Amino acid sequence: MPIYIEMPKLSDTMTEGTLVKWRKKEGDVVEVGDVIAEVETDKATMEMEAFDSGLLHQHLVKEGGKVAIGAQIGLLLKKGEKPPAPGELPPPVSAKAPAASAAAPAAAASAPAAPAAPVREPGARIKVSPYAKKLAAEKGIDLATIAGTGPGGRIVSADVLSAKSAPAAPAARGTAPAAVAIPPTPAGPNDQTLPLSGMRRVIADRLLTSKTTIPHFYLNIEVDAAPLMKTRAQVNAASEAVGGPKLTVNDFVLKAVIAAAVKVPAVNASFAGDSIIQYGSVNLSVAVAVDDGLVTPVVRDAQKKSLGQISTEVKDLATRARGKKLKPEEYQGGTITVSNLGSYGIDSFAAIVNPPQAIIVSVGAIVKKPVVGLGDQIVVGQRMSVGLSADHRVVDGAVGAQYLAELRRLLEQPALMLL
Repeated sequence: MPIYIEMPKLSDTMTEGTLVKWRKKEGDVVEVGDVIAEVETDKATMEMEAFDSGLLHQHLVKEGGKVAIGAQIGLLLKKGEKPPAPGELPPPVSAKAPAASAAAPAAAASAPAAPAAPVREPGARIKVSPYAKKLAAEKGIDLATIAGTGPGGRIVSADVLSAKSAPAAPAARGTAPAAVAIPPTPAGPNDQTLPLSGMRRVIADRLLTSKTTIPHFYLNIEVDAAPLMKTRAQVNAASEAVGGPKLTVNDFVLKAVIAAAVKVPAVNASFAGDSIIQYGSVNLSVAVAVDDGLVTPVVRDAQKKSLGQISTEVKDLATRARGKKLKPEEYQGGTITVSNLGSYGIDSFAAIVNPPQAIIVSVGAIVKKPVVGLGDQIVVGQRMSVGLSADHRVVDGAVGAQYLAELRRLLEQPALMLL
């Protein structure tokens, strides 16, 4: 029987995808692992690989089409199989995406559903698509209780999505009630209604979750940026003389954020309900503005990397983030986030914690202002505002203050970061 090709879940927050381009034409031979299409998720444009081999008989979705996870987008014939005659093949079913994103808070406990009756004999072979198998594991569903509607009784994602999952886990203590949406002022004749993109929808969900379920608190310091600017100029002059790259102020800030987290490891953590996870590696998320919103690519094991390595990696990640060319592992798994709006002329701001992380560091512009110098003389100084937004379930005020003190020490003695 023919096999349906389904839209896979290519990121943790993806609920639908746009089929940007077919890389295999109708009639092409497909092997397992071949790239058959390019799919745009909420964060990147990614290559989609085949889970089965055969002949690509039909494109069920045109290039540019937007479909839900699990929706059928193509039809694959096994080698030697004849094309089905008109009317022999059931029409494709577009599976609905899960109601909640991966970043949404835990649902309130509901009454346990009655266990589903087995639909096949114990030990019988279960035919299931790779994505349906993964989805069943995520939802806690026993595949033996699902009747497959795919070719030859194969379980497809639509079957899993329509099946009853295991009882929902109780809501975490202290979880805030769901926010009630307030309708906007009705649009007038000269107003525009702009549909939410996938990225914008994920940003809205995650930030609402953050502000309604995480008890934020905020700390701010002002850093003397003159030593940093002087050291940067000296390093760049030396690098330029040998044809090397230039370092930005943000490169020094990122290195300081990483080194300070090593010194005060309590901030490199996450809240886990009845425990706190303190991470052994600093996986630094760097906020990058893109056309449709914000992406936070991750520098992994950042504590092991030099200033130059961090600079090179961040530039590469930022370039590919703006081109939607990041892989899922390049924007997932961060433990601390830095958001720098200094280049936009913002003096200071308070950022929203990026869940499930415990802190986010906000960096403003370096500004010249009158300061009290040696001998109580008023002189022209260079100052930079740095803020810390923290999850109070994980980080206390004193710990946040220790972290910012270490961050200030490094930024005001930047030579320490070159050792």
